[in-house]
Amino acid sequence: MTDDEPRLVTETGVDARVAARIEPVMNAEGFRLVRVRLSGQNGATLQIMAERADGTMTVEDCEALSRMISPILDVDDPIDRAYHLEVSSPGIDRPLVRRSDFARWRGHIAKVETSVLVGGRKRFRGTITDVDDQAVTLFRDQPSMGDENTNQIPFNAIADARLILTDDLIRASLKADKAARAARGLEDEFDEFSGEGPDPEVS
Repeated sequence: MTDDEPRLVTETGVDARVAARIEPVMNAEGFRLVRVRLSGQNGATLQIMAERADGTMTVEDCEALSRMISPILDVDDPIDRAYHLEVSSPGIDRPLVRRSDFARWRGHIAKVETSVLVGGRKRFRGTITDVDDQAVTLFRDQPSMGDENTNQIPFNAIADARLILTDDLIRASLKADKAARAARGLEDEFDEFSGEGPDPEVS
């Protein structure tokens, strides 16, 4: 079972209804929900982005999670049309949805959007330099003339956040993933499983 650290960034509408149904089951089986997103891709695609507490997400994990949540969605039927189910890992330039995500990736560049104005702005980009219980601090890597180099962004104002892909992030992510896999006794592999709901098949 994973810890119950709440996500800072959550869904609305249909996505929220899906998240509410699957997240408790996922947590009980050791998975953490990162994001739910229903898009119009391929008619309709329901993307479930998830990971283990250690940040790993193997092909077998994706397949097991897909089999786990498909019956739940089939019974509760929160989506009113046929859809393609896709279960995947967050990827290297991942969304940041929990306080621990920001803390884990301190020293790397993130892009953050807020739901309200913070210092007269709603969009921020910079290196994560500090994380406390209430806010994350970014040191801007592309400051404009007259702008503050450092921005402190309250967690309760964040609407969306993700890491920016850089060479340093790639190296750090691969190193962390390798260490986590070694701890689980896993080999390196491609981290994605996709399938048709409600009976997923590898595609």
